[in-house]
Amino acid sequence: MKKQTLLTTAFLCVAILAFGQVTDLTPFNELRLETNTKGLTVLGTWALGNLAVGSIMASRTEGEAKHFHQMNAAWGAINLAIAGFGYYSDLHTDPSSFSLFETFNEQQKMQRILMLNIGLDAAYMVGGAYLLERGKNDADNLERFTGFGKSIVMQGAFLFVFDIGFYVAHSLNNPKLEPLLGGLTFTGNGLHWVTNF
Repeated sequence: MKKQTLLTTAFLCVAILAFGQVTDLTPFNELRLETNTKGLTVLGTWALGNLAVGSIMASRTEGEAKHFHQMNAAWGAINLAIAGFGYYSDLHTDPSSFSLFETFNEQQKMQRILMLNIGLDAAYMVGGAYLLERGKNDADNLERFTGFGKSIVMQGAFLFVFDIGFYVAHSLNNPKLEPLLGGLTFTGNGLHWVTNF
């Protein structure tokens, strides 16, 4: 009985030590959330500028320029809402509340979202170019299509560069996950974690 108790106690001590090595995820999650908030601050600043300038200039211009600024203001409002929601969410997230799986999942999820956004940004630019071309063949809507088209191309180009930069910033954090995941292996039959003491 003493031998079994001693082995059980030894096993529990090893398990606690091993678990302790992978539970210090707070610094990585702080870094991940800080990367998010910096990116969202850039997006929010761009959005606020577009909303303010677009709203003011739309009331002071006519024709193509008016439509350009109207579209910029609309994009600014949408991007400001997205940035504000994300920023608020990140500020109210406890970096110590994530498990190893959740940490890895959140990191990968953000990168997948940014890759999707990069594709959408390219589609925005194509859509804006389409409006520019369509305006050439529609004299009644030339100013509106041209103003909207130029704005959408500009917004898509900014977001394309922004999302690539945001993706790279998150990707630079990936190597910091490696020590946390270094002992994990997948054999086809299951996930195993091995640690060396």
